[in-house]
Amino acid sequence: MPAKSMDELVSLCKRRGFIFQSGDIYGGLKGMYDFGPLGVELKKNLKDAWWQAMVYERDDVEGLDSATIGHRKLFTYSGHVDTFSDPLVDCKDCKNRMRADHIKDGKCDKCGSTNLTEARNFNLMFKTHIGPVESDENIGYLRPETAQHIFANFKNVVDSTARKIPFGIAQQGKAYRNEIVARNFVFRVREFEQMELEFFVKPGEDEKWHEYWLEERLNWWAAQGVPRDKIDVEDVAKNDLAHYSKRTFDLHYHYPHGPDELEGIANRTDYDLGNHTKAQGEFEISAKVHANTESTTKMAMMDDDAQKWYIPFVIEPSAGVERGILAVLNEAYTHEDLGDGKDRIVLKFKPHLSPIKAAVIPLAKNKPELVAKAQEIKNTLQKLGIGRILFENTGNVGKAYRRHDEVGTPLCITVDFETLEQSPASVTVRDRDTMEQERILIADLPAYVVTKLSQ
Repeated sequence: MPAKSMDELVSLCKRRGFIFQSGDIYGGLKGMYDFGPLGVELKKNLKDAWWQAMVYERDDVEGLDSATIGHRKLFTYSGHVDTFSDPLVDCKDCKNRMRADHIKDGKCDKCGSTNLTEARNFNLMFKTHIGPVESDENIGYLRPETAQHIFANFKNVVDSTARKIPFGIAQQGKAYRNEIVARNFVFRVREFEQMELEFFVKPGEDEKWHEYWLEERLNWWAAQGVPRDKIDVEDVAKNDLAHYSKRTFDLHYHYPHGPDELEGIANRTDYDLGNHTKAQGEFEISAKVHANTESTTKMAMMDDDAQKWYIPFVIEPSAGVERGILAVLNEAYTHEDLGDGKDRIVLKFKPHLSPIKAAVIPLAKNKPELVAKAQEIKNTLQKLGIGRILFENTGNVGKAYRRHDEVGTPLCITVDFETLEQSPASVTVRDRDTMEQERILIADLPAYVVTKLSQ
């Protein structure tokens, strides 16, 4: 059963070292979070699973890792400087700041007052200056998305890889948005990570690829433990579409705070490459783009059949890492009644996402022989390259089991006195989900662990 409330997840995340409020010792920095020892592993595992599916398992996608500060002109011609904003309203009584499109019944959502300012646009980008001199010529922006750098590098990737349409460019990384109201834990924050694919297709083939990527993304989330019946697919109404979108599917997951966007899959047409291309007048651009006389590169491909240059359309599956982690945590969170007045909290992660793959525990911490054998087993398993293996030398196996249930460790391996006394040597392996234990020969342990974690 998923968590009953966001408070349950927040408490678990802090208690077990998944996520901390950034700047906590100074009262915290709103909309900013730090990922702790287990959180950083969970984040890495989710990103690795995405990269595996998007890049390694496909023959039509390349990767990119771009700068997080963007050229002023990049975001000018993309439209972000003029249009990347939210309508802002302030309450004159309590000074609460709100998005105008979130206000209900014309009242402040904090104090209920109707004494509100007129709405005004508030640009969400973080502006900076590049170099020691602050001037308009040196303005740069922290990227609000990874997508624009992908578009800017489109021709670089084509020329260096000889890619043909259709193909995609994938990128993961930090993005920054100066959100008016950061809320719902890590769901809406000001510094976050994205997992974005820009998939370039011929005009006229965009609709079939859009449907294709919807199915692919639903399948992928199911493989991460977020089932389809927890995701509502919204075919965004035309009057609610972003200005660049021909059609968008929003995947809404049922978070503790209610259904909200987990991922968007947009048909961006030729808007993006059309904005950034040189010689716009040479191409039949369907989107309404910004006039660009400063680009040095034609963002076009040759149609060999028609012997004609064209600007590709783009299908964009875009997911937030933190939102994905919140969904995965919520689905994994399980409160089990064990009977006799006992219960346990267990995170039933898919094994490939678990921050710790296995814990190796000596039965007694004051027995050097047990400790040495446990350390030897830990080192052997760590060399398998399957993720983090933890050596747990607390001396209390029962408490260790409960702790590892709560952080989602699939296997606990206990080194006991039988391990030292019997030949061939064996250990006890406990399964997180069933709590069943079995004896496994140490010689068979690596193969056993790999098999169990791949299920």
